[in-house]
Amino acid sequence: MKIDLTDTTSSKINKALVQGRRAIGTPAVGMVLTLVIVTDEENAYDALKAANDASHEHPSRTLVVIRRVSRTPRDRTSSRLDAEVRVGADAGTGETVVLRLYGEVVDHAQSVVLPLLLPDAPVVVWWPVNAPLDPAKDPLGALAQRRVTDTYTAEQPVQDLAARAEAYTPGDTDLAWTRITPWRSMLAAALDQVTCEVKGVEVEGEEFNPSCELLAMWLADRLDVPVKRSLSSGPGLTAVRMDTSCGPVTLDRADGRLASLSVQGQPDRAVALKRRDTAELIGEELRRLDPDDTYASALRFGVDRLNGASASAGDAGEPAAESEEDAAKAPAPRAAGKAAKKAPARKAAAK
Repeated sequence: MKIDLTDTTSSKINKALVQGRRAIGTPAVGMVLTLVIVTDEENAYDALKAANDASHEHPSRTLVVIRRVSRTPRDRTSSRLDAEVRVGADAGTGETVVLRLYGEVVDHAQSVVLPLLLPDAPVVVWWPVNAPLDPAKDPLGALAQRRVTDTYTAEQPVQDLAARAEAYTPGDTDLAWTRITPWRSMLAAALDQVTCEVKGVEVEGEEFNPSCELLAMWLADRLDVPVKRSLSSGPGLTAVRMDTSCGPVTLDRADGRLASLSVQGQPDRAVALKRRDTAELIGEELRRLDPDDTYASALRFGVDRLNGASASAGDAGEPAAESEEDAAKAPAPRAAGKAAKKAPARKAAAK
């Protein structure tokens, strides 16, 4: 069921939601969170489709905020709010409200969204495109316990990673990080099977792919070894090669679907490692609403500290080892953390 409202208010939208639920015979509200999607008209359809698919696992009230650009000075000084209320089969397993903001109200989207949030339920804000560099200070981001961005859609994704590291606030996360969850699980499982020491790592993937950079930073941070970033034609991440004292450990995925895991002294194994769609990614992020400390640690490690960090400037292939002077400038907590990591076996740190 769809209800179109023109030049409306948040109060009228709430009444339309109640009217819609009664019309389809489901007056009870069984949603577990509010998902706020901040996007533009071009990307709204894909983002809403992904959210509706994810709602089968996480029933939610989805609020899609679309800021419309006013063409004339007169339109920019006036305000208008149009809404499209969807309930029932048109909204997955929850409720959907598409909000189109015009004029001055564009700069006050939080005042429109706040009355529509589910009471006593978590709030997640997702920017499929054009995310702010500091999501926690964004007026809409300030309403949320969890803030989801996607640096893959940025014009300079690798540079955005550095900016997000400086502005990180507990609750921030990135779909570029979510994309490498299967890789991290597979690599940790592979290291659990050996008792060798990791000496170095090479991460191979597309140029300017933030998932490749994040995986490299995670490995460098957790294993405390040099990590080289090399380029391939893709798609996405294509291989991770670890040099260990017992021989190489390689996870190679050339086609974006099926990977081959090679461990010295063991037969090669084929593992499913397909590239996941946006619905699966956002569904995974909605499963946990607490801060992701592992993501924060990897992000703060820094792209420029990778061995071969010139890849971030488009020159991947030339190793750039960290100098003693750079190490001396590292913050005390980082130095202490590295000292603590050297005690246990490095394979355990991968967990």
